Amino acid sequence: MNYTVSEVLQYTEENDIKFIRLAFCDIFGTMKNISVMPGDLKRAFEQGISFDASAVRGFDNVDRSDLFLVPDPATLSILPWRPSHGRVIRMFCSIRRADGTPFECDGRSLLRQVADRAEALGLDCRAGAKSEFYLFKMDENGAPTLDPQDSAGYCDIAPLDKGENVRREICLTLEEMGIYPECSHHEQGPGQNEITFRFSDICSAADNLVTFKSVVKTIAARNGLYASFLPKPLVNEDGSGLHINLSLFRDGINLFDKKHFKPDSDSGYFLEGILNRVPEITAFLNPLTNSYLRLGHCSAPRYVAWSVQNRTQLVRLPEAQGEYSRMELRSPDPACNPHLAFTLLLQAGLAGIEKKLALRESAGELAAPADAGKSSVSTLPVNLDAALGLAEKSEFIRKYLPGDLLASYFDAKRFESTAAAQAENQHQFDLEQYFEVV
Repeated sequence: MNYTVSEVLQYTEENDIKFIRLAFCDIFGTMKNISVMPGDLKRAFEQGISFDASAVRGFDNVDRSDLFLVPDPATLSILPWRPSHGRVIRMFCSIRRADGTPFECDGRSLLRQVADRAEALGLDCRAGAKSEFYLFKMDENGAPTLDPQDSAGYCDIAPLDKGENVRREICLTLEEMGIYPECSHHEQGPGQNEITFRFSDICSAADNLVTFKSVVKTIAARNGLYASFLPKPLVNEDGSGLHINLSLFRDGINLFDKKHFKPDSDSGYFLEGILNRVPEITAFLNPLTNSYLRLGHCSAPRYVAWSVQNRTQLVRLPEAQGEYSRMELRSPDPACNPHLAFTLLLQAGLAGIEKKLALRESAGELAAPADAGKSSVSTLPVNLDAALGLAEKSEFIRKYLPGDLLASYFDAKRFESTAAAQAENQHQFDLEQYFEVV
C-alpha cells in the first residue's frame, strides 16, 4: 500500500507506534537509520531530520556536514520482530540539503531520476531479483564461523536442509512488510539458500533488496545463525549471486514477451545497451575483491554475452510468458548497492534504445573459461583492479553519477584492491575485510 503523509500520521497515532526509523543508505549500499518519536514525525515530513553527513562514509566533509532525512511515506512498513506494544515502523528517506535541494550522492534520488526519464519516454521498467546467501553457525561467544548450517544441496528437503524454517520465517516477515517472495529453496552450496522476489517498479525493487538483506541477517541472528552475503565465503563451494530480472513495459505491454521481443526492437536495443556497458559498470555490480573469485566459476558468468535459457551466460532470457517475460542479468552479487546498480543498468538500457543499438548475436552454448582463447567474445574484468580501471575511464559513468560520489567510491575501492593485491592470501584478506560486514 502506498501511504500519504496524512495516512502515515494517522496510522502512527492509531497503532501504538512509539518509534519511527528513518532509513537511508551510504554510497556502498549499507543501510543506516535514525529513530525519532511520533511527536517529531510531522517535522520530519515538513523539514527533515538532520544528521552528521561527515560521519557517513562517502558523504560530505565536516564543513558541509548538515544533511536532512525526509521520509518517503510510500515506503512505510512495520518491523514485525519488534514488540507488539510500542511498535516500530520504518520508512526510507530522501536526503536533502538545508535549502531543500536533493543531496547529489543520494542513490535513491539518482534512481528516481532515471526512472522518471524512462517514464517520460513512455517506458516502465520493472525489476525483480533472486539473491543467494549462506547461513553459518556461531561459536560459543556469539561470533560467526565458517561452519555452514548444513551440508544439503540444491532443492534438498529436511532433515538435510536445516535452513527451511529460517527461510520460512524470512518470507513471512517480508510479507508482513509488504514485500512478496515468489519462492525459496536450498541452493547448491552447504548452508546456501536462495529467495526470489516478485517484480515491482525499479525504485521499490532497490528498496526491497536493502530491506531483504536486513531482514535475513536479523532473522538469522534470532535463530542463532549468521547470514553472509559475501560473494565467495567458501573458496571451494558455489558463490552467492544477485540475479537481476528486468522487464520493460509500454502501454501495459511487456516488450520482453516472446511476441514482442526482437533484436531490432526497443527490448533488443535495451538489452544491447546493458551488454555494451556492463564491463565498465562491473565495479558497481561486483564491488568487492572477493566478488571476482565467484565470476567464471560454478555457472557464474565470465563472458559478455546473452542466450536463451543458458544459465552460464551473462544475460539469459528465461522461458516465461506475459508479464513474467524478462531478461536476467547474472553477474551482480548481493554486496552491490542496488540503487546505484539499478541506476546504471537502466541508464545503459535507455541509452541502447535512444541509440538503437543492434543486439549482438546470441552466444549459444559458449560457457567455459577455457574457451576464451578461441572466442572473440569479450569478458568481464578479472579482478576489482581491472574493473576500477574501466570505471574510472568511463564517460558513461561520469555522465550519470556525481563526481563527489565517484571520488569517494573509487578511493575506497582502490584501497581495498591494493590491500588485497599485497596480501599473502587474498581469500583470507577477503574474510578479514568483509565477512562480518557483508
